[in-house]
Amino acid sequence: MIKKIKIPEQVAFILTTLEQHGYEGYAVGGCVRDSILGREPEDWDITTSAQPEQVKALFRRTVDTGILHGTVTVLLGEEGYEVTTYRLDGEYEDHRHPNKVEFTPDLIEDLKRRDFTINAMAYNPGIGIVDKFDGIRDIRKGCIRCVGEAEERFEEDALRMLRGIRFAGQLLFTIEPLTLQAMEKKAPLLVNVSAERIRTELTKLLISNGADCLLLAVKTGLSPHFLPELDSMLATPQRNPHHRWDVGNHSIQTILHINKLWGEKRELGQKAHIILAYSALLHDVAKPECRMTDEDGVDHFYRHNELGAEKAKKILRRLKFDNETISMVSRLIFYHDTRHENCLQNGVYSNNGKKEMRRLMGKIGKEAMPLLFLLQRADLLAQSDYKREEKLAKLSAGERCYEEIMAAGEAVTIKDLAVGGQQIMELGVKPGPEIGRVLQELLKVVLESPEKNTKENLLEIAGRIVDDTA
Repeated sequence: MIKKIKIPEQVAFILTTLEQHGYEGYAVGGCVRDSILGREPEDWDITTSAQPEQVKALFRRTVDTGILHGTVTVLLGEEGYEVTTYRLDGEYEDHRHPNKVEFTPDLIEDLKRRDFTINAMAYNPGIGIVDKFDGIRDIRKGCIRCVGEAEERFEEDALRMLRGIRFAGQLLFTIEPLTLQAMEKKAPLLVNVSAERIRTELTKLLISNGADCLLLAVKTGLSPHFLPELDSMLATPQRNPHHRWDVGNHSIQTILHINKLWGEKRELGQKAHIILAYSALLHDVAKPECRMTDEDGVDHFYRHNELGAEKAKKILRRLKFDNETISMVSRLIFYHDTRHENCLQNGVYSNNGKKEMRRLMGKIGKEAMPLLFLLQRADLLAQSDYKREEKLAKLSAGERCYEEIMAAGEAVTIKDLAVGGQQIMELGVKPGPEIGRVLQELLKVVLESPEKNTKENLLEIAGRIVDDTA
């Protein structure tokens, strides 16, 4: 029996302070679950019998984070800890928010209103784990199960259905049959949930080791309410030698490979991981409408990359993503099918591909190239074995081309040129579009011959361009 959990000193201080003044206090929810699982909790939430004003009176620095719902954030040093009064929720008229909140002195009543048994446990060092709803049992079984009646929990907050699938993916758990049945029955209620809340759960699922649990959203009928395109992708076969999966399953396999490859690329940051996960999910999103079958019964998907880039923009806007993420994902999708043919010739690395590589870097952006290579590798690994080694060899050669170009500091954009607009104006060109045209012509020169990117060379070439147009 699990009795002890290691809690941070500041959490222990808050609990002790509450107890010393006659109140109950417990760490609650995900931090207890993760501690039992041996995972590092992301944050520590505290529940207490003390009411918000009583909590505020005990601690020097507090913030009224959600005081109407009983939550006060206690600030200790640079950390903040949410302390919430035991509460009962009223009716959920909009399937998102209770119409009223009542405080209660009873911890069990508070735990009873929570979503899943694995999140309905509390811990106090002096008392141990309070597990009225068998959360530990479900953790040992690897099971996601609602507290009480699943349909009631989903009626209260429809997002809990997607949260359950997200937890299954993050923890590699299964969903208990009655809970799964309730999801199928209550799936239409997801229309009441904001795109922002859905995006948060979907993102956490996609970057988890169990991202393929996204298929549960299809099985339960949730996906049509936030990503109907996935259902179309799953219904689209890919009858050609390069593929073994339909479009939807291939895309999910690509996400799984992204998450495996990510272990070696964590230095790129979590936002890059999210961008890659959505790029993997949506890189073939336009294939259903692009599919053509030739006379031999082989499927082709012409222009799916450029049409997919536009379609991905609409989907990500629908999910309320920021412009930077939308831009990067769409660029990666547009160029994901680029093949680095000339970087490998007759099985041997060649510099002949560098001109095309410099052009690609200029179009997609140097900062996007490491992400593009990761997406392309995951995409190839999620295809069939047909010519896989040859494809991977070309990709590795392309990566080498890119690395050598970066190491040499070769120009790939106008900003990299040894001259700028001021120098072009000194040649007699008036401010305006003509300056941009001259710089574009100079860029063409250095993309072809990077050694010509010197001030002397470029001013001589620019002079000739100006004279020819005079």
